Amino acid sequence: MDRGSDRGGLTTRWMTAMGSHRLQWVLEVFRRAGWKGKTALILATWFGAGLMPRASGTFGSLAAVPLVLVGWLGTAWSLSALASIIVIALWSAHRAQELLGKEDPSEVVIDEAAGMAVTLFLVPLSWTNIFLGFFVFRVFDVVKPWPVHQMERLHGGLGIVADDLMAGIYAHLVMRVFLWFAA
Repeated sequence: MDRGSDRGGLTTRWMTAMGSHRLQWVLEVFRRAGWKGKTALILATWFGAGLMPRASGTFGSLAAVPLVLVGWLGTAWSLSALASIIVIALWSAHRAQELLGKEDPSEVVIDEAAGMAVTLFLVPLSWTNIFLGFFVFRVFDVVKPWPVHQMERLHGGLGIVADDLMAGIYAHLVMRVFLWFAA
């Protein structure tokens, strides 16, 4: 049981490990937000993955694996999941950016989830392909070749999400080439 921040309880230790000032600030924004704002923050941080103190994009990409696993249910489910995550990402990223008051906040990682969904869309799912897709997507997301980097100049949720969607397209194409050679 947490004994509170004044006694060094679980919450205090967790907040110290997470970078307490940033986490406290996001939690304060969350507390002040209405239900739509709270929903946007939960989704935009991809259920808290974006609150990691370092490599939040990597954690957001890892946290997208359950979304990608929907592909095992078939093409219609995979297409529905992809379309839904893109629409939800555009809305929640834009709203979270407004609430947090900064351009492309590092806490917003739903764009990584959308990029991973694009990367592995209709790719035969295996743990090897998921790992390879994760790795290739992260490379394109970090390196940001043309036009991925230019898409960051777009405003609002579109600017946050579009570069990851493009990185996902590049990673998807690399996955297809890999699968073609592996066949």
